[in-house]
Amino acid sequence: MRNILLATVFSAVAPLTLSNPAYAHAKLEAAQPPINGTVKDAPTELDLKFSEELNLKFTGVKVTGPDKKEIKTDGDMLMDGDKTFMVNLPAGLGAGNYKVEWHALSQDGHKTHGTYKFTVKP
Repeated sequence: MRNILLATVFSAVAPLTLSNPAYAHAKLEAAQPPINGTVKDAPTELDLKFSEELNLKFTGVKVTGPDKKEIKTDGDMLMDGDKTFMVNLPAGLGAGNYKVEWHALSQDGHKTHGTYKFTVKP
């Protein structure tokens, strides 16, 4: 009976002690222009706020305009304790729908990526 009890306890506890530790990933928490939002004035920068510190060298965005052409960005930098990725957008973006494709590498080495849209509607 004692062996059955020990086997039961071991089988219940073993997965908890033998499992790998869980690591978090940098998740996109907020953005400016807002995720799936509409703005009246054409933005001059894109700010992506993440849940973890990022590695700038391996973090970036691709912005596509209403005509499906890529918008040139520059000035990539990290702010707010390396949790916000900022990139400059060219002045004078026209009205329409824009798609942001992002990829990020957190300081702990985990990669994440995603997309979102925003609309410029004067």
